[in-house]
Amino acid sequence: MPRPFKIQDQYFKKAKAEGYRARSAFKLIEIDDKFKIFKKGQSVLDLGAAPGSWLQVIQKKVGKRGNMVGIDLQEIKALGENVALYQVDIFSELVEDLLIGEKFDVITSDLAPKTSGIKDVDQWKSIELNQAVVELAQKHLKTNGIVILKIFIGADFQDFIKELKSRFKKVNTFKPRACRDRSFETYIICQK
Repeated sequence: MPRPFKIQDQYFKKAKAEGYRARSAFKLIEIDDKFKIFKKGQSVLDLGAAPGSWLQVIQKKVGKRGNMVGIDLQEIKALGENVALYQVDIFSELVEDLLIGEKFDVITSDLAPKTSGIKDVDQWKSIELNQAVVELAQKHLKTNGIVILKIFIGADFQDFIKELKSRFKKVNTFKPRACRDRSFETYIICQK
């Protein structure tokens, strides 16, 4: 039986203590600890970047020589000189205009749809968001680059995994401990 839901759980408190903007920072830290994704000097595109906790983690990993772009529907407070921030919908043509000619070593996505409470609907919206990220990755990810996708598990999950396996040379799934027990989200790590 799942534990009672606590907004201010251990990861929330740890994020505040360590200066991260949100508990989600620890999900990305766990993903990187397992898959060794980030290196100094990399270029990274972060989609669904608000409030900026993943960019904080990435900034530490890629260092001052790294280059980061964060995109979200919500405003993201400034993070530093090597982080460009844009408030735009990933389905907008503006995204292509912003990224024209850009290639990234890593594309991260912590995107999630506005949930309706209907699991199948929410899961399908999650797939649609991830399909948009995959299309961006096809154009803007360097060879051997990595994409991290957050997805809600549901009826279409295995079909989406099959689609990813046809487009990427490596596909792994991973659910960090920092995910809430009752969450049906997991992460997919793909290599081009």
